[in-house]
Amino acid sequence: MAAALVSFLTFVFAIVTLSNLIQAQKGGFSVDMIHRDSPNSPLYNHLDTTYDRLTNALRRSFGRAHRLNPVSAPTMDVQADIIANSGEYLMNISIGTPAFDIIAIADTGSDLIWTQCKPCSKCFKQNAPLFDPTASSTYKTISCSARQCTHLEGSSCSSYHSCRYSVSYGDGSYSDGDVAADTLILSSTSGPPVILPNVFIGCGRHNGGTFSENESGIIGLGGGEVSLISQLGHTIAGKFSYCLLPLTEAGNSSKMNFGSDAIVSGNGAVSTPLTKIDPPTFYVLTLEAISVGTNRIDFLYRPFGTNEGNIIIDSGTTLTLLPEDFYSQVESSVSSMIDATKVKGPDGLSLCYNAITEFAVPDITVHFTGADVKLQPLNIFAMVTETIACFTFAPIPDLAIYGNLAQMNFLVGYDTEKQTVSFKPTDCTKN
Repeated sequence: MAAALVSFLTFVFAIVTLSNLIQAQKGGFSVDMIHRDSPNSPLYNHLDTTYDRLTNALRRSFGRAHRLNPVSAPTMDVQADIIANSGEYLMNISIGTPAFDIIAIADTGSDLIWTQCKPCSKCFKQNAPLFDPTASSTYKTISCSARQCTHLEGSSCSSYHSCRYSVSYGDGSYSDGDVAADTLILSSTSGPPVILPNVFIGCGRHNGGTFSENESGIIGLGGGEVSLISQLGHTIAGKFSYCLLPLTEAGNSSKMNFGSDAIVSGNGAVSTPLTKIDPPTFYVLTLEAISVGTNRIDFLYRPFGTNEGNIIIDSGTTLTLLPEDFYSQVESSVSSMIDATKVKGPDGLSLCYNAITEFAVPDITVHFTGADVKLQPLNIFAMVTETIACFTFAPIPDLAIYGNLAQMNFLVGYDTEKQTVSFKPTDCTKN
């Protein structure tokens, strides 16, 4: 009788799962992206001012850039390019049956989905309970011979012939554990929850470093085979998008859209090709030039030895970071068009002004291949104190990253099947 009941419930669960997947595939779905400094975030520090939070985010940009550099370390483990706490957005997901809620960094610069698990031989401090795989009826380990194991960098075989993973980070943070499959649930803001069976995850048994006690792991949204985006696959037709709110909208959640909800089209939408590089984790575009007013400055940086692919687009990096020589030309052009008093700003930001009196910001257009993206003043300067505004671009050696301040109030859509990224000016408070 018990066995029959289990079989029946499994059948019902499969029908519900299939129904939700079909609905998601037809209509798409959306989830909340919570900025780590939002009052809705478990990482929120009420003692910090708005300016403290922005300055901290700017500082994290430089640390993150060091770990997103495929040029200086082209053979690195594709899961080793994120530092815990460097991501700017969090996502709530559930895993297992019954569903177990976790909150983790949503990261377009990494692939593996992993969370801390019990029993844990060594775990970083976590306020929420750890995921117990023995309590999930749908959890199962992956064998060493499985394709998911053999294709995973840093995998190994346990004495029980099950797959293990090991990832390490540039700051000394790390996670080791079991490779497994389990049900993953995304709480849609536009319909019923989306239930995904047999999602490839990491169950961390030995983890440490600079992780916050209010998070439990990482949700990889990169382009590699084990990322959430790749595993959603045909269910979302390779499409996802987000609309990042301006800094003035602290307390509200940005949205990440999947499937048909993620299509970016209509008046003002422009598209540019994605370039595949190794590792495939990163979303790489081709930046041809930046115009400041009528002054077009060509970008001749060629890190991969070809004419295609020279800048990473990343939702987890705050600033737009450019190679030093090119940045100097852009800064000089911006500076020549601003009538205001220069002042010293936070470390790493070399162009700041006294903003007690409002000043005019020059037009800046970012020229990607086939897509000219005209920025608004909120994308170009940010208030770092009550009286100081700083340029949101900064120099860094041998790397280019298109950061999230430049993406605010744009609907940014990724199509991994057509290999394009699209931009559309959008009021994200209404998206």
